[in-house]
Amino acid sequence: MILSSARRATTFAGLAIIMTGSLTAFSALVDEWKSGLDWPEPVVVDPGPVGGPPSDAIVLFDGTDLSQWKGGENWTLEDGYGICGGTITSKQAFGDCQLHVEFASPSEVESSGQGRGNSGIYLMGRYELQILDSYENGTYFDGQCGSIYKQRPPMVNACRPPGEWQTYDIIFKGPRFGEDGALTSPATITVLQNGVLIQDHFELQGGTSYYRPPEYTAHGPRAPLSIQYHNDAVRFRNIWIRDLMPESGDGTARMQE
Repeated sequence: MILSSARRATTFAGLAIIMTGSLTAFSALVDEWKSGLDWPEPVVVDPGPVGGPPSDAIVLFDGTDLSQWKGGENWTLEDGYGICGGTITSKQAFGDCQLHVEFASPSEVESSGQGRGNSGIYLMGRYELQILDSYENGTYFDGQCGSIYKQRPPMVNACRPPGEWQTYDIIFKGPRFGEDGALTSPATITVLQNGVLIQDHFELQGGTSYYRPPEYTAHGPRAPLSIQYHNDAVRFRNIWIRDLMPESGDGTARMQE
């Protein structure tokens, strides 16, 4: 079929509109679909500097002050970080949260396996994300750095060499229990270590323990965090948390257990 010059120009112009994805031209031909949902406007959060803290975060440790914790008497504070000398527990209680932690194992390697840079982040005081110097250091996989202790190894080993600063970025949702204490939904956790995904929405099987298999015991929607002391001088700095739990009826978002 032979088209006139005007017809060819019109056809090519139409193809150009389609190929360039002109939404203006397209929307003139079809009706826009809308969900019909009346969404509230998202709250503005200043992300802050690289590594945070964001404007809506609670700073739990800035490297100079342990006033947000119990049990910090045996920690040593110097040069903008703290050296773990005892297990500490947050004064505030949390459930669903986004947690950022920076840590570093001792620079000098003096042991191996579980005796090398051992610590842990205990979410709700029950669910441990392992800290360990797993850089060229063999141990059982569900106990190496980035594991959900005795439940799930990390997807990859993203550890930096001993002494170097590392980051955990954690998204945690606590378990839910019915009025009878039965589990209605398990806890879930997503973790990035040094920007690398190592736990992808893993469903925890219960509390973590060295001595017994995981199991759930009913507890409240909030509980304090803990950082474990395991006889190793692990350093910590820049710890902050975003509380993702809905506010209670009286507007209180963060309460003690």
